[in-house]
Amino acid sequence: MKIKEFWNYFSLAEKMIWSISVFLIVSSFLIFGQGSVLALVASLIGVTSLIFLAKGNAAGHVLMIIFCLLYGAISFGFRYYGEMMTYLGMSLPMCASALVSWVRHPYQKNQVEVHRVGRKEVVVSLVLTAIVTFIFYYILLWTKTANLIPSTISVATSFFAASMMFCRSPYYSLAYASNDVILIVLWILASLEDISYLSVVVCFAAFLLNDIYGFISWRRMEKAQAQEC
Repeated sequence: MKIKEFWNYFSLAEKMIWSISVFLIVSSFLIFGQGSVLALVASLIGVTSLIFLAKGNAAGHVLMIIFCLLYGAISFGFRYYGEMMTYLGMSLPMCASALVSWVRHPYQKNQVEVHRVGRKEVVVSLVLTAIVTFIFYYILLWTKTANLIPSTISVATSFFAASMMFCRSPYYSLAYASNDVILIVLWILASLEDISYLSVVVCFAAFLLNDIYGFISWRRMEKAQAQEC
């Protein structure tokens, strides 16, 4: 894909959302980052992946896998072991699984087939989420994870969101939006001890904006695909 074609691939709204996200992230890094280059790189890769995912493009998963690796390293640095284990031990492999699922169910070039999730699939996802959250709670307790309750809630929202993403459901983005809110709270607590982590807060605020747009975009995709069938 040539540079001009690549740029035209995105709508005006998507370009604006990505540009605003990048501006906020870079600005917060310059003001609060204090040399946290890893957080800056992770944030920029993360918001870029979300724009691709919002279009149903599987390339977003490749970028998200890279983000999971970097975010895991950042979380380890602040002793957010729950976040580290969630992203490296759960989100990363589930992103890889979702990548395979999306590649196997293309609708057209650079777009995945949207799947309408049934009641049985939702129940299974909720049951698995409860089991994983229960197990992770005691793992986080044993590792003396900072801010235990928000970290545990983050596990639950992350797992459910990842399961919806695997199922190719538009509601994955809403689930991730709820996770963004939890992460904003977590990193605000972290920034009370180290102001440089405010750049991570801004990162997840940008993620929240992108995930909300992602839901709107996927609902449009769902309607468009249904009309063409």
